[in-house]
Amino acid sequence: MKGEATIAANVARLRLDRRLTQEGLATKAGLSRVALGKIERGSVVPRARTLDALAKVLAVPVGELVTPVRPLESVRFRARTLVHAREQILAEVSKWLDAYAGLEAALDEHRPFRFEEDVSERGHLARDYCGQDARTPIKAAQAARRAVGLGPEEPVRDICGLLEENGVKLLLLETNRDSFFGLSVGSRDRGPAVVVNTWDRISVERWIFTAAHELGHLLLHQDEYQRDATNLPTETEREADAFASEFLMPEKVFAAEWDETCGHSLLVRVLKVKRIFRVSYKTVLYRLVGSGRETSDVWRAFQGQHRGHFGKTLRKTDEPEALHKSEFAWNWSRSGEPAGLSEHDFIEDRLSRLVRRALEEEHISLGRAAEILRLTRDEMRQKAREWAG
Repeated sequence: MKGEATIAANVARLRLDRRLTQEGLATKAGLSRVALGKIERGSVVPRARTLDALAKVLAVPVGELVTPVRPLESVRFRARTLVHAREQILAEVSKWLDAYAGLEAALDEHRPFRFEEDVSERGHLARDYCGQDARTPIKAAQAARRAVGLGPEEPVRDICGLLEENGVKLLLLETNRDSFFGLSVGSRDRGPAVVVNTWDRISVERWIFTAAHELGHLLLHQDEYQRDATNLPTETEREADAFASEFLMPEKVFAAEWDETCGHSLLVRVLKVKRIFRVSYKTVLYRLVGSGRETSDVWRAFQGQHRGHFGKTLRKTDEPEALHKSEFAWNWSRSGEPAGLSEHDFIEDRLSRLVRRALEEEHISLGRAAEILRLTRDEMRQKAREWAG
């Protein structure tokens, strides 16, 4: 990409991310709208002074305006509503993947994707992956758990670590849009990778569910990994929901844990089980109805007990009509999750570990380490001091 085209793409992408009009950005940068239009069309190369002014308004280093970004082709991106930051999110993910791959190469730390590895020496798994039934969400979730050594009654205690140790790159990307939960990237673009929106208004349970949901897409829906695909079918969202639910909360162990709590109220039972499996109360209620253990009235019964105990009514969007939608469409605000998890229940480890090793072995500079971890230099210095104890 030529210099003017690179600058044009970067300025337009960042302007849309900041929700600025051409006129708004031009005014703040001391330009005319016509001049900015020419820059965004790539018909002129802006002067250094103009680049400085644009970078200041857009709150980025000048280098970010002149450095090309590798376009992602094998990506599955869906949001409940139009996300103005789509191109900026994809650009951040692309740069992160390139940095991650560079660290793996420098440190010889590549991890194979084990959730669908060749397991022919274990015949029971080979049948799961080769048989037609293995493409159903439940069968795929069961096979994926076995492929990484999870027992049929073992909860997923640390999904971040599980993904990272078994070949999935994980990016925790905080963006203030509750219509965007996450995305995934296929192996053709230096993945497989899962990106989770860890905005503090979205429940941690949703972060965990998103990670499992996107793993489901990676295993079930590779034909949907196309850069410009936006009108993705709701049916595949439901399939990814079913995969995530079974992966996080296998039916056999769920049944055992649910039966163990039979001496308690519905409220206590749901809150206890949700904590065991690190899922939302909605996921527990959905399973109860879907398995035939309860009718859809259980949603209102839970709300009544919740209101009586906490003095708080849950949102109407969490009532039985949600059963007819994908879990993707539910409200997942942190304030609406009783007995919720904390951000310490969802922590990325591997990239931070690679950065530390690369920095200590002088493969990268402190400034580059800060870029990769999306920290300021001062924050990176403080982090390095904390590493040293």
